[in-house]
Amino acid sequence: MANLMSSLRNSRSARFDPGPAEFRKLGHDLVERLAGFYESLPARKVTTSKSRAEILDTLPPGGLPAEGTEACELLAEVAPLLLDNALHNGHPRFLGYITSSGAPLGALADMLAAAVNSNLAKWELSPIASEIEAQTIRWIAEFVRYPVDCGGLMVSGGNMANLHAFLAARQAAAVGGFRESGVHGEARRLTVYASRETHTWIEKAVEFTGLGASSIRWIDTDARQRMDVARLCAQIESDKLAGCKPFLVVATAGTISTGVIDPIREMADVCDANGLWLHVDGAYGAPAASLPESPDDLRALALADSVAVDPHKWLYSPIEAACVLTKDPDALRSTFDFQPAYYHLQAEEGAPVDYYRQGLQNTRGFRALKVWLSMRNVGANGYRESIREDIALARHLFESAGAHPDLDAVTCSLSIATFRYCPADLVGDSDAVSSYVDALNKALLVDIQQSGQMFISNAVVNGNYVLRACIVNFRTTVSDIDAVVETVGRIGKSLDARMRPENLAA
Repeated sequence: MANLMSSLRNSRSARFDPGPAEFRKLGHDLVERLAGFYESLPARKVTTSKSRAEILDTLPPGGLPAEGTEACELLAEVAPLLLDNALHNGHPRFLGYITSSGAPLGALADMLAAAVNSNLAKWELSPIASEIEAQTIRWIAEFVRYPVDCGGLMVSGGNMANLHAFLAARQAAAVGGFRESGVHGEARRLTVYASRETHTWIEKAVEFTGLGASSIRWIDTDARQRMDVARLCAQIESDKLAGCKPFLVVATAGTISTGVIDPIREMADVCDANGLWLHVDGAYGAPAASLPESPDDLRALALADSVAVDPHKWLYSPIEAACVLTKDPDALRSTFDFQPAYYHLQAEEGAPVDYYRQGLQNTRGFRALKVWLSMRNVGANGYRESIREDIALARHLFESAGAHPDLDAVTCSLSIATFRYCPADLVGDSDAVSSYVDALNKALLVDIQQSGQMFISNAVVNGNYVLRACIVNFRTTVSDIDAVVETVGRIGKSLDARMRPENLAA
């Protein structure tokens, strides 16, 4: 021990700290590699065609190495390992899921945030970072037309943003002594209302909170796949008569499958009349509320008690970056505020925000920096321009699919278009034709994804399997959209020639 303490008197081993000169070299080399990666994206395949076994073969064999490897060797190895074996959601023809092409400035912001390594649990641990997060939350609220004096928190993604709102709604509806007795202190069954198009976060939330799946009232949708408000009202009244306690209604601003926006304004009226919390899952669609031409129901976001927004979706931030907003600025603290002895609390008046009192996490990374920098770099008008372009490209895809003799254009809302390959010369029983077209499009999607030429996904609309393109990508152009139509038509024709049963041939 004496020898160890002697060796530690003035310095430590440099295992973890390469020193300024070496760090500069490592950083410069890596940035040069990444600049080349961004430049090469359009020419790359969207995703790797390697199997899992082939991917595993690229990793070092054996267990944890006993001795280390030089950082320069590791970065030279791992950069191509990642760049050549990933699905590139920044590729101009990645149109599969609502994951945007992360802005390069955000990558540099994450590097800067990691270097400072702030812990946004408490203001004293992260003075400037905490204030940047607070300003970022206000800017997000302003951009989506939500009250800027709201409460808010940066979290990892839509599931966590929605869950925080769910817990705040439950707390607001709880009887006295909720923290002591939990849901057992309420004799009436807490019930929540969501359409059948709601993201699966709601099912995770009722399980996480102990309410159980039977606490969800699934409300049917209308012909436009929006929540049926008349059915919502009827279900609320039925539950009240049955002795339940309705407390939360969930609206979606941009459903995952088709981008549909629920009738938020009407739903807000229903919630006001019944004393219920209205939450809007705007993880995808909320940023479109900034457009003057946006649908009226998107402009009604300010009526909601809480809203979830994911900057890593339609604000083009690298993952992870999401935000929950609450109209009541104290709603999150009322739900999550615990005061451990190891944290000194400042006087309430004029005290800064301690984010550990606002959410589930204590230790928190500096997610807000990449969003804050991009918002300053691009500006509100720049975001509006890009969102408007994404919407226009989705409409172009929908119209181009409709003009193709063997494609059916199905839906188009916000920046999501759905369509399917349906050969014009199919004949036969309608059920047999429908079944075959579903099977054909499933096979078509697999072939397209595995080809690496582009990446689209699927949805089920009115019982039919369809192809789906979601455009939240600042690199996508008209030529990329035209390539989707051409590729689907070409591969679809080839598959149809091999797959079509004789009884459906012309």
